[in-house]
Amino acid sequence: MISAIVAVDNNWGIGYNGDLLEHIPEDLKFFKSMTTGKTVVMGLNTWESLPVKPLPHRYNIVIKPGELHKEAMTAYMDLETFIDSLDDSEIFVIGGGSIYRQLLPFCDHVYITKIYKEHENIDTYFPNLDITTDWNAVKLSDIKEHNGIMYQFWRYDRNS
Repeated sequence: MISAIVAVDNNWGIGYNGDLLEHIPEDLKFFKSMTTGKTVVMGLNTWESLPVKPLPHRYNIVIKPGELHKEAMTAYMDLETFIDSLDDSEIFVIGGGSIYRQLLPFCDHVYITKIYKEHENIDTYFPNLDITTDWNAVKLSDIKEHNGIMYQFWRYDRNS
């Protein structure tokens, strides 16, 4: 099963200059709780932006052109090799924008932290799942607040 996990603002923006738009502690805890013990897949820019490599207690797959290379808890492979290697294990797509767009058609669920704010500086977006009939939204939490920023956890399930 493949899921994506992402935080978006009101315009479905997800980042600027390789960084998150907001650092909300409870969102980071949610990300950790959902992905720990699982496989996470990301693009090279996301990999390079991580403060700790590999993400601990997860098997990290980095999508990049070239031949397959594996080391402790990390594999580097091209997108086609990754898709061909899919099995029944739980995988989380964690970014960036290009990887989300390429792997969204394979996802069964998308876990979204909706940050109820519009950011001025955005260079990366996630597809707006609210304007498609392919996804059904399920609210996972009440609205929460951190430093005056309102946010909420959602899960989107692919319609059958």
